[in-house]
Amino acid sequence: MKHILIAGCGYVGEATAQLFHDAGWEVEGWTASTESAAKLSGKAYPVAAVDLAERDQVFAHVKNFDSVIHCASTRGGGLDLYERVYHQGARNLLEAFARSTTIFASSTSVYAQKNGEWVTEESPAKPQPEPGRILRETENLVLARGGIVTRFAGIYGPGRSALLKRFLDGDATIDPENDRFVNQVHRDDIAAALFLLLDRNVGSGEIYNVVDDEPIRQSECYRWLAGRLNRLAPPLAQSTSEPKRGRSNKRVSNAKLRRLGWAPSYPTFVEAMDKSVLPSFQILTS
Repeated sequence: MKHILIAGCGYVGEATAQLFHDAGWEVEGWTASTESAAKLSGKAYPVAAVDLAERDQVFAHVKNFDSVIHCASTRGGGLDLYERVYHQGARNLLEAFARSTTIFASSTSVYAQKNGEWVTEESPAKPQPEPGRILRETENLVLARGGIVTRFAGIYGPGRSALLKRFLDGDATIDPENDRFVNQVHRDDIAAALFLLLDRNVGSGEIYNVVDDEPIRQSECYRWLAGRLNRLAPPLAQSTSEPKRGRSNKRVSNAKLRRLGWAPSYPTFVEAMDKSVLPSFQILTS
């Protein structure tokens, strides 16, 4: 039986852990706090509270894992937390589990392209804001140790969608001068991609974009939601917010991952919304 550590048993990690468990793998999950670990105590696999940035805590839980997935999140924290969770956390995991296959969950935000062009794993990834630079440094660390990097697009799924939340809260606007492409991926499709990469035992030192099939303009997302929910479309207004990882506009390709046999169960924004996201937000639709 293969043994896997899910280091970061949050929104993505919990679904991933369950998928591997259901497939017959021996699973262990880690989460940052004792409170989170207690909430997951009823799982069919053990969950421990381990701070990835604390070397002593990581090494106190060393076991013979075949694979390690670093999918911990800062939950919107600042630069210090980025450095601790991502870079220092990855360093500690790589040292503690040097013989394991390690996957680091990064982000497509490392692509800073601004002209709506298609990007692949071979495209330049040169983010300017410091959070993106920390992710790139962590990617390089993992790749240098023979690990695998997965770059997730914007994550959504049951109970989670940043676009839908902004729309429902009345905070959404449509900026005709800055109508960027949105790249997204469903949580369950991420879990399936991680399973495929480890189950297939793909080569080390590789990068894979994990994103659905259809980048979509932000205005199209909001206008579709307005029609689907029978509400007014957001007002036209110039965007004044600056995303933490920088403002970009690109279309991210999943062709490399698809060549391995992965295919998203939710290939488009519309399908994901109708089949998974909207029902989980308990919205009456017709």
